[in-house]
Amino acid sequence: MLKKELLEILVCPKCKGELEYKTKEDELICRKCSLAYPVKDDIPIMLIDEARKIDD
Repeated sequence: MLKKELLEILVCPKCKGELEYKTKEDELICRKCSLAYPVKDDIPIMLIDEARKIDD
């Protein structure tokens, strides 16, 4: 589980928009870019190339 302080400062590396943390999927979601950034071992992988495209 990511700390609240970390979630408050993280933004999408592509558009600098807000991210939504999905604990069940362990992903950070950017609705604006339709990208899901994985979280592995409580470390967000904030690389655009590593993000998964999502359907809204």
